[in-house]
Parts: sequence; C-alpha cells; structure tokens
Amino acid sequence: MLEFTTVRQNMKINASKMATPIEEKVDQNLKTRTGMVMISDGKSKPELARLHLSMEMITIQKQDTTTPAPTPTNATHPPIESKERMVQITRQKVGGLGLSIKGGAEHKLPILISRIYKDQAADATGQLFVGDAIIKVNGEYITACPHDDAVNILRNAGDIVVLTVKHYRAATPFLQKQLSRETPESDNDATCAELKADENWKSVNSSRPVSISSEPENRWIDLVSVPLMMAYVTRYIYGTDKLRPNAFEVRGLNGTTTGIIHCDDLAILSQWLKYITDNVVGLTSLQMKLFNRNFPVGERIEYMGWVNEGVINNHISWQSYKPRFLVLKGTEVMLFDSPPLNVTGLTKANVAYKVYQTMFRVVKESETVDSRQHCFLLQSSGHEPRYLSVETRQELLRIENSWNAAIVTSVIKLGRKTFAVSHHGKTGGLTLDWQAGFSLTEGAEAAVIWQYKFSQLRGSSDDGKSKLKLHFQDHETRSIETKELECHVLQSLLFCMHAFLTAKVASVDPTFLSSIQQA
Repeated sequence: MLEFTTVRQNMKINASKMATPIEEKVDQNLKTRTGMVMISDGKSKPELARLHLSMEMITIQKQDTTTPAPTPTNATHPPIESKERMVQITRQKVGGLGLSIKGGAEHKLPILISRIYKDQAADATGQLFVGDAIIKVNGEYITACPHDDAVNILRNAGDIVVLTVKHYRAATPFLQKQLSRETPESDNDATCAELKADENWKSVNSSRPVSISSEPENRWIDLVSVPLMMAYVTRYIYGTDKLRPNAFEVRGLNGTTTGIIHCDDLAILSQWLKYITDNVVGLTSLQMKLFNRNFPVGERIEYMGWVNEGVINNHISWQSYKPRFLVLKGTEVMLFDSPPLNVTGLTKANVAYKVYQTMFRVVKESETVDSRQHCFLLQSSGHEPRYLSVETRQELLRIENSWNAAIVTSVIKLGRKTFAVSHHGKTGGLTLDWQAGFSLTEGAEAAVIWQYKFSQLRGSSDDGKSKLKLHFQDHETRSIETKELECHVLQSLLFCMHAFLTAKVASVDPTFLSSIQQA
C-alpha cells in the first residue's frame, strides 16, 4: 500500500482573502490554472496559499516578497524558471540523442538528464541541460515510467524527437558532481539513492524551482508539487465515509500530498475538482494507451482508476475504507494496492477475477451501508462480494460502461463454456455458446437434447442452491417451454449466463434487442 506523507510549510495567513476565481493562462499551447485557496494538514487552522495546476502537476505555492537580482538571458545556461519547454532533437547515426538519463518511477524520481555529450545531438540544440526532467517524448507522458522503460521509449522514438522538459535546479549540482566522479552510467540505482539523500535535493524534494517575476507581489515559491499521473483525488476523510465540508485532497504516486485544500465557495471547489479530475483521467488514459501497445485486442485495458473498498472490521462497529486501484483488462478485473507502473506490474494484482464469472451491480442510494455515495458491488463465484465506491457519478458511469465493454471482450474471447448439470436424473452438459446460444447434451457422444438461442430466453428462476429453471419461447408455437436443471456450481453458472446475456445486449445484437422489445 502506498504510504502518503503530508508536506506542510509555514504560510502567512490572510483572513480577509480565501478562495478566489480560477485564472487560466495558455503558454506555448500549455494551459495552466491558478487561484487562491486555504491549505491545512486536516488538524490545524487552514492557511492561505496559491494553487497552480498544469496538465501533469498540481502545486501548492506561497507568496515571496524578496526581489532576486536580475539574471541575464543566455541560451547556454540552464533556465531559472520551471516552465515546460519543448525541444526538438535530430537523432545522429553515431551517438543517438547524445544524452543519458537517471531516475525513474521505481525510485520515486523524475526522468532526469544526467549527461549531455559534447558536440552530439542534445548538445547541438543548445536548449537541453543536465538537471532537465523529461516529461514527454513526442507528446506522450513518461512521468510514471521506470528507468528502463524510459530508456526504451527514447531509443525507439524515431529520428526526429520532441522532448517536453522542465528544469530541476536542485538536481543539477549533484548530477554535475556525479559526472566529475565518472560514475558508471549503468549504476542508476546507486545514483538515485545518493540523489535522494543529497541535502540540496531533499530541501526542495518534489517541488519546482522558484518562479521569477519582476513584481514582488506576483512571485511565488513552490512548497510541494504532486504529479497527477494516476493520482488519488478524494473529498472524504481518509479511510472513512465522512465527507469533508468544502475541501479535498490530492495524493500522488510518489507519496506526496497537497494536504487538505479548502474552498469556501462551492462553485470554485467544484471547478477545481473537475479540472484536476479531468487531468488525472486524461493522463491515466495516455498511460493505458502506452500499456495497450503491448497487448493484442482481446487483452487490452478498458479501464484504470482509483476506487475505495469498504472493509468490515470485527473490532469496530463501523466500516473503514481502503483505496484500491481498479483495472479492467481483457477477461479479468483486478484490484491493486497501488497502481502498476509497467507491464510486469499488471501481473501482480492483489485480487483478480474473471469478468465473465463476476457480477457487477450499482448500489442504489437507498441501499448504501453508510454515507459513501456512488457505490457498486463486485461478486465473483465462490468469493465474498466486494463493496466499492468512487468519488463522482460520472466516474461510476465510466466504470459501468467499461464493464459492459469488458464483458463483450471476455465473452467473445471465451466463446463457449459448458457446465455439468443433471436433467431428469441424467447427467449432461449445459453449454453457453456466443454464436449458438443454449444447448443441452447427454451421454458419452454428447448428443444434443435441446437447443435455444439467447433471444428465446424469457426468464429463469432458481432455489439459490442447485436447482434452476429456464423458460424459453418456441419460435413457431410462441408457447413457453420450461427446462429444469440441477447444477452443483449454480452461482458460477448464473454469473456466466448473465455475462453472456449482458454481452449480447452490449454488442447490440439485433435479434436479441428485437426479442426484448416484443416481450
């Protein structure tokens, strides 16, 4: 489970000024939003701060009234501002891009340029520097990539490579010192460990360099930055069903948190939540696309995102909640304690069920067990149901739509499934076939006793143990024919049958929809 740490700094309180309208700015096609809010650690009195939101980062800032000495503009020196820059590199036949990188998600560090080779491609641009963090490669985010994945992306990025970078001044002295010591380029783990222990880096860990402006009142110092790639956004008090009044929190993959962000204006609160959530969803979708490059159509990811699972504790009278990362991939629904950072991570789920053997059900507001809203149940055959919730109705609809798509994918890939049943005292097999529908076979030669299309099913009933009745309508006589069966894995059969029927509806099968309308 991710362990989150709260970063809190001293900020001046201005009681007369709380949340302000959100300002938008577009610079080099990159949109940023800023506004005043109140920040707390959830226990002490909130203090005034500025919220700065970019596509990939949310930053808490405090005002700085000291005026720095002017610095001359020179393309041969690293930038003092933390703005994102786009730099185009033409790969050379000898030397490639002419740079080396350190860091990576496995070390909770950005992908940092650690070396630029003289007279090679990166050096020729005059716009890349040791200490630059690579955010995108050809427009695709690599902020959640482990080191080795980032290396492979750069190697396979083509001859013309566009890097989106941002300078981390805190890392520059350390990386330059490493160059003088001629540390082996392959020893990324050791370098990352030393960088994280470096006092200069620790003093501004996870924050961006100071923003420079000519007017003192418009200058801001970054206190903490939280990456939005697969970030966890919540309005609830952590682990409970208690909604924070006019407040929310953002927690990043690297363990950082914004603290509790307070907005006295509900309209501004809703705007911030929408903008932040939209960015998180957009970045997560980009990561899904990167993952899906490695999988054939039937094995691709349909959904990734945070949910909260209700956990019953026998020692207390109320239910607590734990964040879980939900992934719908191919024929499986998976729950992780923390998001998978690479393809290998997708194989290490804490819980994995087959979609076609699992029931998904949205919980009505009248059925919720506590104050948590937007809840749903996942129940797989042979397992206890899992009670889950999300932050918004929109997110619940996204999961429901993705579930229907995953059902179609899993059923088509499965094709058919047979269950051992008893029919009039004889042993047989009930087969669910994506193309043919229901069929019952008996005997060693599997002779077909009866067969119906899915569109002919008019209803079913069971005793909750082993007995099942299926009611089919004959095409010619229009009469209802009831078939009685016994199955020792009745729940598994019912769940699978529900999956096949749901897939037929979701795939807009004309015959099935027509039969439903007639019924």
